[in-house]
Amino acid sequence: MYDIYKFRDISEIEFNDITSETIINDINEVRIILYEGSFIDIWFSLKLKGRYSYHWDRTNIDGSIYRHDNAPHSNWEHIKTFPNHFHNGNENIVEESYISKDMYKGLREFLYFVRNKLKK
Repeated sequence: MYDIYKFRDISEIEFNDITSETIINDINEVRIILYEGSFIDIWFSLKLKGRYSYHWDRTNIDGSIYRHDNAPHSNWEHIKTFPNHFHNGNENIVEESYISKDMYKGLREFLYFVRNKLKK
């Protein structure tokens, strides 16, 4: 089990330049609201050990989504890192995902990715 408040602290303290607010939705779900109007949902399974998702939703801004997850969808079996995969801007644009399996480190890696995308 992960400390959900540590996710909040990572987003609000270490990434306060991009984070507006962090909402704890459940014992395994966090929503991070970004200053530019999009949001990130962090989820980990309580039943299936190691199952996770980092989802950046920009549909209200430019229609894009970015998500690292490890749901074993048969559509992505050809991906080298399966079941780990990355939706790069669109649900159907899927690539290898090398994000850390450690949820705290993975969150930091994902937030660095978000920060860099926002700077462009």
